[in-house]
Amino acid sequence: MLPVNELFETVQGEATFTGMPSTFVRLQGCDVGCPWCDTKYTWELNHAPPDPLAIILGKIEPSPSFAAVSIDELVQTLSQSQSRHLVLTGGEPCMYDLTELSGRMIADGWTVQVETSGTEPIRIDPRAWVTVSPKLNMPGGMTFQAEAWQRANEIKMPIGKPADVEELLALVRLHGPALVWLQPLSMSKKATELCMEAARQNRWRISVQTHKFLGVR
Repeated sequence: MLPVNELFETVQGEATFTGMPSTFVRLQGCDVGCPWCDTKYTWELNHAPPDPLAIILGKIEPSPSFAAVSIDELVQTLSQSQSRHLVLTGGEPCMYDLTELSGRMIADGWTVQVETSGTEPIRIDPRAWVTVSPKLNMPGGMTFQAEAWQRANEIKMPIGKPADVEELLALVRLHGPALVWLQPLSMSKKATELCMEAARQNRWRISVQTHKFLGVR
């Protein structure tokens, strides 16, 4: 069973798959505690008994409610989507074993992507695309795992201040080169300028939250 907070169709707005029509499955639960997180409603698992999936599918506003959904039910529900790119996000989706779900979806012709902080073991089909946003020294006290960097297909680093760039450079020196995307926190002018300069100096790329410009989830 997986705790599903949201399931909806939109376009992926970030990094390599920007513009790709996608179905997002947002899982409940996260121990990282990022101060700037825009989905804090997904952190807690103990707020109330789970809701039926039908209620979750009808969600209009963000809330901590979630449904406990079997893999079979989730696969059946996803089969009704028009898009064929699945994004597993959270919360921290890698709190859960995603191997069966991702494998079945890929076998059905989907591409599968997971967005993770790199603080949990990544249990997913080897054909899945792994987006790691390293979370370092967060209030939750979780430790970034070296294995996450090695498994990552891309690194998407939130950048708000020069120290964030220095932390990223340290990770590259420690773990090796990677496909790196810089994401300006809150799209502020200062953070955006910092990302542009760091991208130029290090041959990185910049990811903006395109879905917010489009006015979609």
